[in-house]
Amino acid sequence: MAKWRWGRRHDPGKRTLAGGTAGGVEPAQQVSGSGNANATHGGIAVTGIYNDHSSVVLPPEAVRPVSEVKARPGLDNLPYRTAHFVGRAAELDRLDAAMKKTGGVWLQAVHGLGGVGKSTLAVHWAATRARKYRLAPIRWISADSAASVEQSLAALATALQPAASKALTVEALAEYGMQWLATHSGWLLILDNVNHLADIAPLLARLPHGRFLITSRLATVWHDAAEVIRLDALQPDESLALLTRIANAGGGRDLSGAAELCADLGHLPLAVEQAAAYLAENPLLTPTTYLDLLRQNPGPLHQQGGEGFTVAERTIARIWRA
Repeated sequence: MAKWRWGRRHDPGKRTLAGGTAGGVEPAQQVSGSGNANATHGGIAVTGIYNDHSSVVLPPEAVRPVSEVKARPGLDNLPYRTAHFVGRAAELDRLDAAMKKTGGVWLQAVHGLGGVGKSTLAVHWAATRARKYRLAPIRWISADSAASVEQSLAALATALQPAASKALTVEALAEYGMQWLATHSGWLLILDNVNHLADIAPLLARLPHGRFLITSRLATVWHDAAEVIRLDALQPDESLALLTRIANAGGGRDLSGAAELCADLGHLPLAVEQAAAYLAENPLLTPTTYLDLLRQNPGPLHQQGGEGFTVAERTIARIWRA
């Protein structure tokens, strides 16, 4: 076991952060005592609050330099992938083509309206196509705020070194995750739902040779991206196929008016999926009668903030109201 010391032993009753054998546990690093504890190892600040009767025992692997910590199997954290993915062949091919390029940062951005399927596209590509490029790990980063990015980086650190989470703060874990990414290659970060470029700027700045796939409603800030994909609504035949797969999974269903319903929903994937799920739960309802529900009494919807909605948001609001 490597011999190193996080601090020095204080008077009885004070905190102790020392390397070596402690409390009869070996090999380990033990943190015990009372008050606040602060230490630094390999550039990572370790901070904790301990009471007189507590101790945190860290195995040697939990304090190895990040450059020596290898990615183990099972680090991928992709969210659920829908079984009803349709279309998007051109967009999937563009992501494949971009991945084959070498040199520099691999930064792809998929942007479009809310509900158009940006995250769904990213999950599907990562789960079905990214494997052939031997990317490991593939980490899903919630990037709607700086705090979410920090939490996701901390989760990466915890996955790499579960024992370290017992002694490190969220901030220290996030820094650990950042340093691990900086000292390793072959990974892919999917930065989902970026609302402000500033929230991910530290990642892009400190990981200049990384691989990033970004989803965002933002359209004009991705000047450095190797590929920018604008995602629009589904084609009419694709949205009809999506509705049919979900609403008529068991077969034999009356789907009269399905094409008209999809058109009324603007072929927006999220809206079509929600409507299809409602139809699946109500087997006596046809797309035509569901469409009648959507068209009844639109006035109250507009009075409840509809004027500030985008077209996509107004469509989703109609679905939920029905």
